[in-house]
Amino acid sequence: MAMISVQHVVVILLTSLLIGITFFLFTSDNLRFPLPSLSTDYTPLPKSSTPPRNHGVSSDQTPQKMKMKLNASDEEVMKWDLCKGAESVDYIPCLDNRDAIKQLKSRRHMEHRERHCPEPTPKCLVPLPDNYKPPVPWPKSRDMVWYNNVPHPKLVEYKKEQNWVKKDGEFLVFPGGGTQFKYGVTHYVEFIEKALPVIKWGKNIRVVLDVGCGVASFGGFLLDKDVITMSFAPKDEHEAQIQFALERGIPATLSVIGTQQLTFPTNAFDLIHCARCRVHWDADGGKPLLELNRVLRPGGFFIWSATPVYRDNDRDSKIWTAMVSLTKSICWKVVTKTVDSSGIGLVIYQKPTSESCYKKRSTQEPPLCVKEEVKASWYAPLRQCISKLPSGGVQKWPEQWPKRLVSVKPQSGLVDVETFKKDTKKWSEIVSDVYLERLAVNWSSVRNVMDMNAGFGGFAAALINRPLWVMNVVPVDKPDTLSVVFDRGLIGVYHDWCESLNTYPRTYDLLHSSFYLGDITQRCETVQVVAEIDRVLRPGGYLVVQDNMETIKKLESILGSLHWSTKIYQDRFLVGRKGFWRPIKLEL
Repeated sequence: MAMISVQHVVVILLTSLLIGITFFLFTSDNLRFPLPSLSTDYTPLPKSSTPPRNHGVSSDQTPQKMKMKLNASDEEVMKWDLCKGAESVDYIPCLDNRDAIKQLKSRRHMEHRERHCPEPTPKCLVPLPDNYKPPVPWPKSRDMVWYNNVPHPKLVEYKKEQNWVKKDGEFLVFPGGGTQFKYGVTHYVEFIEKALPVIKWGKNIRVVLDVGCGVASFGGFLLDKDVITMSFAPKDEHEAQIQFALERGIPATLSVIGTQQLTFPTNAFDLIHCARCRVHWDADGGKPLLELNRVLRPGGFFIWSATPVYRDNDRDSKIWTAMVSLTKSICWKVVTKTVDSSGIGLVIYQKPTSESCYKKRSTQEPPLCVKEEVKASWYAPLRQCISKLPSGGVQKWPEQWPKRLVSVKPQSGLVDVETFKKDTKKWSEIVSDVYLERLAVNWSSVRNVMDMNAGFGGFAAALINRPLWVMNVVPVDKPDTLSVVFDRGLIGVYHDWCESLNTYPRTYDLLHSSFYLGDITQRCETVQVVAEIDRVLRPGGYLVVQDNMETIKKLESILGSLHWSTKIYQDRFLVGRKGFWRPIKLEL
């Protein structure tokens, strides 16, 4: 009996020792992977033969109160509540502010579809839909998604004759139809190419804006042609169309042409497309079309496929006459107008490359804009004037894709060639040697990516050969570099991270921040920004942060209160992975 007791004691002691060592290894701040210094002139280390560990998704159901250590001597209890209301699963704070919308004096210009952010910014967590599953992987997701992830049946019935979307068992299926795509989106895109061969998808035309995009099948199909499309539509009676697009893995955002400028830079898009997008282009003195003119690059094309182009009843004839007058006044020329075998017609306009036509107009209406453009089109009112064209070399820009990705506008005052090259090289090295090789991110599950502080778009450029796309966000409190992002053939938006994004919950697989989240504390609380990150990320999604240790440790504490798994690397990188945890019940 004595021998057995001694053996038991020894086993217990050894077990305790192993547990203690394991706990130390996985919690000690001294444990770091050997990463290179990330200055612009660092030498990459040899790639490790050991694959990085990927942590599983946490699905804790522990109590929702957790102590969060903000400083060494400061501790507070972090409490999370579920967002309230019947529509809380799809809550978008700045678009679902019912109180502000009720107080609007007018809805004539779509004011009720614009941003009205609540104060203070909500810190609640959106619930998950019942039976939510990890999304269907790309490229299969372009054609089908889980119905329970986006359980909205209205479009299935409302657009059943136009093949927008169909329900098939557990899935929503997207056949590639549309209001103007009677023979499917493939036929429609080929019809455009035949009408205007100079378009050369994926060469001359790389960055496209699709206005009133439906479920974004047009943009989804163009991805095969090396074209990236910013598809947008308002949150309206076409229930969850943008949510469908993002669940499919297609770039999209919620927006509307109402009283404010779109959150894109001037002279950004190579081509703009509208297929029955229900915008009255001549309304309010032509402001909606003047806004398109602002974001369309010199020499760029506008494709309008709508009944006034090919029908001659009284209503359509009046709209066409107004469109002829308006486009002539802003010097857009018709390069082709045609009807295909399905009876669907379109007209293609081209924006001028010089201001000589403007000066030759018999009347200077609308006038050229004389005031300087605002720094960023963020809460900026629409203007009833023609945006000025950039000077010098516009006919030669942009270069064909993919050369434009690594080139910079000769006349750009935002960045010099040497700075641009160094930034591109730096991000190429960091992404290839660190992000893809050493961080605990399962990149095969990543499709929708957002860079929270994009700069010149170097992070997105370094990922260009992977099967994903990046929404490049230029914060309004940082230098305005978004036009450089578009010049490279990438897409993005302006945004203020002290407010919520114009996107549905659970729409991105990875958010990236490089030396930004520490700065934002001067303007708003880190906790509310993290709550927004949690809203936007899908369960299983990643937050990848490069920052100083003070910021990283604070973020680690907040993410821990949300039951995310976290890992710190080389005192410079934090990888957080969102789980399925939600507060069990509302706290009173």
